[in-house]
Amino acid sequence: MKNKTVKKILAAALAVLMVSTLVTGCGSKDTNDQASDSASEEAPAAEEETDAQEETAEENSDVSGEVYKIGVIQYVQHDALDASNEGFFAALDDMGIAYEADQQNAAGETASCQTIAQTLVNDQSDLIFAIATPAAQAVAGVTSDIPVVLTAVTDPAESGLVDSNEAPGGNVTGTSDLTPVADQIDLLKQILPDAKKVGILYCTAESNSEIQAQMAREACESLGMETEDYTVSSSNEIQTVVESAIGKVDALYAPTDNVIAAGMATVAMVANDNKIPVICGESGMVSEGGLATYGIDYYELGYMAGQMAAEILVDGKNPAEMPIEYLEADKCELTVNEETAQTLQIDLSSIEE
Repeated sequence: MKNKTVKKILAAALAVLMVSTLVTGCGSKDTNDQASDSASEEAPAAEEETDAQEETAEENSDVSGEVYKIGVIQYVQHDALDASNEGFFAALDDMGIAYEADQQNAAGETASCQTIAQTLVNDQSDLIFAIATPAAQAVAGVTSDIPVVLTAVTDPAESGLVDSNEAPGGNVTGTSDLTPVADQIDLLKQILPDAKKVGILYCTAESNSEIQAQMAREACESLGMETEDYTVSSSNEIQTVVESAIGKVDALYAPTDNVIAAGMATVAMVANDNKIPVICGESGMVSEGGLATYGIDYYELGYMAGQMAAEILVDGKNPAEMPIEYLEADKCELTVNEETAQTLQIDLSSIEE
């Protein structure tokens, strides 16, 4: 009887043990399946994240890994063109674009422009930044392949640099420094309400200046003032030409002419000593002794050109399809030289901004 009882107990215990093992085994299988399912669900997400990271890395490599060779030809050194140069590269820096810049300045010499332009083309620049009309014309004349971004050019189409300002059609595009000439002449009239005759001072070698001179003539005529041109062919003639205006005009107007801007200290010396106010095309000329201007910000103009260059270099945009860009009217600002005003004994307090 005992043996049978013991056997029954052992059999029962063995049955319990088997059931327990089966239950545990089932539970273990479920856990493994869940882990496997979870891993299967996470795998695609991990793969997608990895793919996205690789794609981002490739994109960053395309931008940061490429070092662009940028040739720079600046016609002459003065505040406005220097500011455009600075703004251009500030834009590239802000966009994280790596570059090597070959800075060249023609010192106002057309022959030097030609030499520099050819050198930059021979060096196989990825892009050439041309500052001022003569510089842009020199580059455009020696390459139709390398992208050229210009700035400080009043009317690229009129200067023969593009087919039209709306659709350049070639390898050249950029930003225009078309200034509010009519507003500048209106400023002259505000300051000198009794002015009858205005001398227009510019260099005949710059088509950029002739365009503005014509606009100034028309604006003066509309306000009942006569005009007379006082022109130079080089910086050596500035003093003599300004002296020839003494006693003949009530004021001088100097547009954004590079030769005049570079020699503005000479203009101011003669004009201010002889009580001839000079209304200028841009603020740098006022800083050098001119009386006042209502003009554009050349740093901003250069910055815009830099953004256009980035679109060409990084995004592969075609200059032929990039319209010439202009600063908006709200970018223009009034600049006056109080010291010059005191010298000329002119009250500027009533000027309307």
